[in-house]
Amino acid sequence: MLIALQDITFEFGSRVILEDSSWHIEPGDRVGLIGLNGTGKSTLLRIINGEYSISKGSVNKSKSLTIGFFNQDLLSFETDESILTVGMMAFGKALELEKDIERITKELEDSQTDELLHEFSDKLHEFEALDGYNMKHKTAQVLEGLGFTTSDLDRPYSQFSGGWRMRVLLARLILQQPDVLMLDEPTNHLDLPSIEWLERYLVGYNGAVIIVSHDRFFLDRMVNKIVEVYQQQLHHYAGSYADYEVEKELRREMQQRAYENQQDYIRQQERFIERFKAKASKAAQAQSIAKRLDKLERVEQTDSGPSKIRINFTVDKTPGKILCTLNNISKSFGNIEILKGTSAEINRGDKIALIGANGKGKSTLLRIIFGMEPMEGERVPGHNVVTSFYAQHQLESLDMNSEILDELKNFGSGRTELELRQLLGCFLFTGDDVFKKIKILSGGEKARVALAKTIISQANFLMLDEPTNHLDMNSVQMLIDALNKYDGSLVLVSHDRYFVSQTANKIWEIVDGEIKEFKGTYNEYEEWKKRMAAQQQPASSKATNNNADTKKDSRQQNAAPTQDAGKGAINKDIQRELQKQQKQFSQVEGQVASLKERKAGLEASLGSPDIYNDKAKFAQVESEYQDVQKYLDRANQQYEQLFEKIMQLEANLIS
Repeated sequence: MLIALQDITFEFGSRVILEDSSWHIEPGDRVGLIGLNGTGKSTLLRIINGEYSISKGSVNKSKSLTIGFFNQDLLSFETDESILTVGMMAFGKALELEKDIERITKELEDSQTDELLHEFSDKLHEFEALDGYNMKHKTAQVLEGLGFTTSDLDRPYSQFSGGWRMRVLLARLILQQPDVLMLDEPTNHLDLPSIEWLERYLVGYNGAVIIVSHDRFFLDRMVNKIVEVYQQQLHHYAGSYADYEVEKELRREMQQRAYENQQDYIRQQERFIERFKAKASKAAQAQSIAKRLDKLERVEQTDSGPSKIRINFTVDKTPGKILCTLNNISKSFGNIEILKGTSAEINRGDKIALIGANGKGKSTLLRIIFGMEPMEGERVPGHNVVTSFYAQHQLESLDMNSEILDELKNFGSGRTELELRQLLGCFLFTGDDVFKKIKILSGGEKARVALAKTIISQANFLMLDEPTNHLDMNSVQMLIDALNKYDGSLVLVSHDRYFVSQTANKIWEIVDGEIKEFKGTYNEYEEWKKRMAAQQQPASSKATNNNADTKKDSRQQNAAPTQDAGKGAINKDIQRELQKQQKQFSQVEGQVASLKERKAGLEASLGSPDIYNDKAKFAQVESEYQDVQKYLDRANQQYEQLFEKIMQLEANLIS
């Protein structure tokens, strides 16, 4: 065990953050630490790091334990050293040895004593044991993995923006290889390629990792445990975030049933007491029951789960079929070419996600589509298009002297105050928060107000630049639900892959200055990329084998006509098998849909208060629900297996 939190209680003034909570962190743990904003996730990390003292309980750590903590406070670090030098600070001991070795080398030029030679030998051995000769290479590798170019490595740290500085500090931290690596929103400052690199790195990380993140995709890929901070307690779940959601709902249902059963029992006992407390023959029994009720450990009623408030977009006008056409667009910043003679078209109903690395021109392209960025080429707007653009720079359009609620009222959407307050609640402004002045809000809070204004704009074409940056998971899900019901079209930029996978029906990527379009969802796009990579791999392996063995190459050339003749037959066999699997896949897909529908009907029945009055009926419905769940699990498993077979057959057919 690396760390043991035992029955800890922590308070901020009169507010209890954690009460009698325990958590044991083991080697190899990959933990997602989750909870609503303000519940104490970052506070808990600081308790583990020794920054905050608890009022009760104990925090035990192994003696030699090292902890690395990535958080926003690291930005207070300032230096004019190069980012490569800053990254190499992770190798503190090796750097000290390197200086000692340089000093001894100079001294040996004047005097080669035995003592000096022994010291030199010892230092070299220790330096080599610490892999000091590779520290520069390792640092460069990690920095480039996080998005820096080779030419960036010698640039001063002070020249970079806050987001890029955080990447340097993240690189330094992971190069230190602490026993426990704590990451507070690590993906906030990363683009998609950098997030994917970080995922690959963390998969092979030897220490324990604790992650606070609103990125569901990242959590699902990274963690094997979930710890939720909820109602001043730590609740532990095994598995990924998706597993947590299923288990959380089951626990909520079980607790609610236990609560309802206990309430029925209490009501029955109270009726008995009320009826017989004055009757001499039953008074003692009634008194005994009353005492038992006083000592009864009460089951708490569950909360209602995530907010059921829904965000709704309204569209004022229906646009023409084509919303925007880009013809032969080029854009440069100095010597840097962003777009080179590229063309594209946005049609009614398109929900396009612009993805790729930072610096490829995603936000620039958004501004070109909107008509606010000068460029070479032609931009043709469509008929009846009403556009609303959400981006960080739109914060400047907010009236700093207005209250939040008035800012939305004055926007002229026609919504009632209740509707506006419900909408602001979705964006984490509750109660009297709606009366705060815009000028006193943080950058993140202003961004949420600007996003709320975008939603009530009645536009039929939305442009969204990183809309989820300052939202919690519940708010992100509400925004996803709203965008899926939205009748208009949109183009969005986001590094939140879950958000993209749930909202986009087309993917645009800027490659070598051109817009490359993929018609399909993000998940389908990722599968397509994997198939393309798999097709390239055998070709390169075949070329390597041919060059390595000339005799084998000769035999292959002699046999080539026979192989070519047989290739058509093989392709036909694959095609027949593919058709067979696709037919079976359609059947299983229908079964899954039917079972899901049946499951939803049974869940509705189980949620009805009437069914609890009939124990036999409740038992029958619950048994049927369990059977349907088993069949659905099997069908889902068969669905996934068939999908993988089809992907493999398609890849074999193409290659």
